[in-house]
Amino acid sequence: MNLNPEPHAASDRRRLRGGAPIQIGLLGCGTVGGGVLRLLAENAGYLAERAGVPLVVKRVVVRDLEKERVSALDRTLLTTRPEEVVDDPAIDLVVEVMGGDTPARALIERAIDRGKGVVTANKFLLAAHGPALLARAGARQVDLAFEGAVGGGIPIIRTLRDAFASDWVERVTAILNGTCNYILTQMRDTGASFDAALREAQALGYAEADPTLDVDGHDAAHKLIVLAMLAFGAQVDSDDVHTSGIRSIEEADHRYADRFGYTIKHLAIGRDLGSSLELRVHPTLIPKQSVLANVSGVLNAVLLEGRAVGPSLVYGRGAGDLPTAVSVVSDILDVARSIASGVAGMQGRGMSIKPRPVRPLAEIVSRYYLRFAVEDRPGVMGRLAGALGDAGVSIEQIVQQGPTQAGAAGDAAVDVVLITHDAREGLVRSALDAIAREHFLREPVRLFRIEGT
Repeated sequence: MNLNPEPHAASDRRRLRGGAPIQIGLLGCGTVGGGVLRLLAENAGYLAERAGVPLVVKRVVVRDLEKERVSALDRTLLTTRPEEVVDDPAIDLVVEVMGGDTPARALIERAIDRGKGVVTANKFLLAAHGPALLARAGARQVDLAFEGAVGGGIPIIRTLRDAFASDWVERVTAILNGTCNYILTQMRDTGASFDAALREAQALGYAEADPTLDVDGHDAAHKLIVLAMLAFGAQVDSDDVHTSGIRSIEEADHRYADRFGYTIKHLAIGRDLGSSLELRVHPTLIPKQSVLANVSGVLNAVLLEGRAVGPSLVYGRGAGDLPTAVSVVSDILDVARSIASGVAGMQGRGMSIKPRPVRPLAEIVSRYYLRFAVEDRPGVMGRLAGALGDAGVSIEQIVQQGPTQAGAAGDAAVDVVLITHDAREGLVRSALDAIAREHFLREPVRLFRIEGT
């Protein structure tokens, strides 16, 4: 497949249309693509009124022509040849819901070079290549819209791009993965293990057969990078975003968190520190009375803090065919309006995205939850406290619970759980390195950061 055709001038796409329909080409027809087709069919009249012209699907690219699809699909539109979408001069708008990098990136670039508007829900692609794609679209004066890439049906991209355009976003704290949120909710509310909660999530269709991207935090990290582009004007590499998942969380951690007045959430956290950014994704203890603590099940939420407006919460269903399709079709409507009005390219106008450094994790300051499984003998608690004190880490609260398990020699082990005052992570890690050499430690320490959100 030739991915380097001669580009069409962007001005060709903004000709006076005289009420002609906007012709749409769809790349992909899986869960989200099927939802898009359904909404376009069910709301055709309403969408035509809002756009000023009809919206017509002309081609749908799939890998398998025989696979069962949604009833809203006219199967005569199916093709396995993406060039029938990106190279067709009659198609005005390309919707990419294939996912992944290859061939999605090349096809989007090709559509942009042909002067077509593009709508995508591809968070992975945007996290890796978003600034370059936006610059390419800006140079060709076409629109690249991506509301569906973050938060499913939550209008967070529009909120950052438009509603916060006159303010300065100082902080983003978000629950961005419904799979993690569902598993943590079940563990907290029912006492289920991680494995049992994951199996239930898979049975209900909330988790993939291979849940690695979700439960190890990578999905949320991709979304945080996309949010950082709009919130902080930042271009960052995924390797610079500290990312950890929820596999290490045990029922005991939920029990201790509750005892201290917290609940455990998997959070994506971004802060603008001026000279650098703080970007991290990990399990976090947050106060039970905070707004994010009460976001349960598969729901997502993004808490923004603007310099002028203060806190603002966007909350709703973060995944699924119709929630994500709602965002995609809203983008289709916006881009179609621009094309029909002859003002394409407005979506990214004025957007400045530049490389910005990310503060190393060792330099962040937080409070910490530390759980140690140790031998039940005199002096252990003092040595734990001493190691932390020697590193300059102050203890706020300490609890000993046990015995919880039998050691190899039949002697009991106990849990010692500490909550620290604010401390630099590098100091905490230094103390834990020293403690790891102690013979009384039965298993690796559990460390979770604490946020006051």
